[in-house]
Amino acid sequence: APARPRLRELGVSPGVFEPGPLNAITDVAGVKVGQVTLVEGDSVRTGVTAILPHGGDLFRDKVAGAVFVGNAFGKLAGSTQVEELGTIETPIVLTNTLAVGEAVAAVAGLALDQPGNEAVRSVNALVGETNDGGLNDIRSMPVRREHVLTAIRSAAAGPVAEGNVGAGTGCECFGWKGGIGTTSRKLPDRFGGWTVGVLLQANFGGVLTIAGAPVGKELGRHAFRLAANEAEGPERRGDGSCMILVATDAPLDARDLRRLAARAVFGLARTGSSFSNGSGDYAVAFSTAPEMRTTHGEERRRPRSPLPTEAVSPLFQAALEAVEEAVGDALLKAEDMTGARGRRVEAIPVDRVREILVKYHMIP
Repeated sequence: APARPRLRELGVSPGVFEPGPLNAITDVAGVKVGQVTLVEGDSVRTGVTAILPHGGDLFRDKVAGAVFVGNAFGKLAGSTQVEELGTIETPIVLTNTLAVGEAVAAVAGLALDQPGNEAVRSVNALVGETNDGGLNDIRSMPVRREHVLTAIRSAAAGPVAEGNVGAGTGCECFGWKGGIGTTSRKLPDRFGGWTVGVLLQANFGGVLTIAGAPVGKELGRHAFRLAANEAEGPERRGDGSCMILVATDAPLDARDLRRLAARAVFGLARTGSSFSNGSGDYAVAFSTAPEMRTTHGEERRRPRSPLPTEAVSPLFQAALEAVEEAVGDALLKAEDMTGARGRRVEAIPVDRVREILVKYHMIP
């Protein structure tokens, strides 16, 4: 196995459904991911991750989408229009807290510059964040519009880098180095054969559980233990955030996409998340199904055949499994990092995780 393996390379296979070929959000046909990583000097540790639901003009060919909020201590620009109209009309961008405004301007400007949009006066850019200020000099605001545009324009299908990349560069998770994680599930034909893909920005806390094993407790590192030096007081109470994107090719309408997004947030509970006071836990779900799209300016009725409500339970299960695995991948693929003010955050020790999984009979 690689020095920094994915969860499945340790022998752990959460859930009952199999992943897609890449075990990434890009297993959903048409979805593309682009990332820009900013590691500069001894204090800049941040970046941008952009997700494109399809490769066309998203403003002209909007996808069905929805948002679910677990805890709203965070920023998800554009979420209210998604809730109101049930559509997503731009790439979805993840970055750090103080870069949201810059990212919104970049995404909106890109849409306005598209041919045919010369008369457009409103663009709903969808931008989420987590606060990477522990490792990153966030007040210097190093993310610029060109970084956002580069992430969008470089977006591609295929494998997706995890760990210390893109918007996950400066993230921390369960007291260890966090970052980007992505997985997928391919449903059997008897459940429709649909694919569900997840990408998340893991920057939150609690008491880590992997495949049911109490890893955080065994390692003695979690949000509620005393610091090594008790004079320093307790560690942060699991504050942070997690942004989750869920893509599927199943023809879901906005109502059931919101329900799917809710399961993604619920999936964090499987990993030991505390959903703490200072954690912004959000999920955005969208369908790539062409019949569920909305054409800009469309006034005529379009026939749609959304999946019946009774058929969505396997998709819910897939989202739960994919989120649980993606958090594990984000932790395992991340590497040690030293950042602003000389602060150092260690990557979770793979050998110790393996020992704990063996101890609790999660792997041979």
